[in-house]
Amino acid sequence: MEGKNGGTLKPFEKGESGNPNGRPKGSLNRSTIARKWLEVNQALKNPLTGEQETMSQEDLMTLALIKKAREGDVTAYKALMDSGYGAPLQQVEQTILEQPLFPDVQTDNLDQQDS
Repeated sequence: MEGKNGGTLKPFEKGESGNPNGRPKGSLNRSTIARKWLEVNQALKNPLTGEQETMSQEDLMTLALIKKAREGDVTAYKALMDSGYGAPLQQVEQTILEQPLFPDVQTDNLDQQDS
């Protein structure tokens, strides 16, 4: 079987992995790295209170969202409300009423013919 670039493709042997070395032990996944950087603290002036504070990157991003929401950004407001109070539940009411698809067709005769 010929591959995309002219090479040949062959299926893996039974019990053989497509990535035998796999992911190196001790390597960090993306969420671990993101959490590490979000916890970095920085001394800055709080834009809401005007006082010098030590804040994490999470704090800074939340304050930036608050600033955008106060300026009228509806998406920022929704993000803040969802993270602060949880996203609203979306419920769907469904009522099932059995009605014939074709009211003019008699189904009694069809049921007896199938038996």
